[in-house]
Amino acid sequence: MYDPVQLRTFLTVAQTLSFTQAAARLGVRQSTVSQHVRRLEEATGRPLFVRDTHSVGLTEDGEALLGFARTILEAHERAAAFFAGTRLRGRLRFGASEDFVLTRLPEILEGFRQEHPEVDLELSVELSGTLHERLDAGRLDLVLAKRRGPDDERGRLVWRDRMVWIGAEGLRVDPERPVPLIVFPPPGITRARALEVLEREGRAWRIACTSGSLSGLIAAARAGLGVMAHTRGLIPPGLVRVGGLPELGPVEFALLQGRRPTPASEALAAAVLAGGDRLSRPA
Repeated sequence: MYDPVQLRTFLTVAQTLSFTQAAARLGVRQSTVSQHVRRLEEATGRPLFVRDTHSVGLTEDGEALLGFARTILEAHERAAAFFAGTRLRGRLRFGASEDFVLTRLPEILEGFRQEHPEVDLELSVELSGTLHERLDAGRLDLVLAKRRGPDDERGRLVWRDRMVWIGAEGLRVDPERPVPLIVFPPPGITRARALEVLEREGRAWRIACTSGSLSGLIAAARAGLGVMAHTRGLIPPGLVRVGGLPELGPVEFALLQGRRPTPASEALAAAVLAGGDRLSRPA
């Protein structure tokens, strides 16, 4: 009833919230993406996306289909791997941004290890800026991290969202005083974005807390020490959006390969792309 090709297209649109970006990732025309979605909507008898000239969003039925689509595609991939009779081996150095510590990324990695038990997976959790540096230096094989900016088109887009200001519930930022910031140390991409936006708007700021770990930043924010820039879809429990500050703009997360892609890095990249919707919400 449900064509795996159409389901893969559906998941890609759901992750990128863009028919254009989905077409680019899949290597097909935008009209093909629209056709796949239309046929899937005909098969389900339900609208899956809400679309206008500026945005794309999932309907409730589209949200419901996410889990089913992922399960069907994973079953297809397991069957293909079984009958192909090939086993991946070797070492794979994978780097993931701090942003994904509290998401369902561990589920994706667990599934990969079960499918490829002879791959020695080494995981590094770092700031996105640090991961970019380590990849460029040849010390990582595959990286899942924020893109460096709006002009950065490296890698394969996994997920697009917006950045927002968050803090403890009830926190108010006094417009007459410097904005108290809770930030990663350099070369944090989120830190750079926050400072750039405030400087551009002429808002004074001060560093209230610096931590190299997301858990440290969350603890400081829950204590009411200040505000932090964070991805809208991954706001941790106990924290809420804070208004009265300049817009931070969009953020994109991408998969970047090292100079010499391997079958193992390609397999993990495929698993992350297939399960990208798990990364867009906290565990």
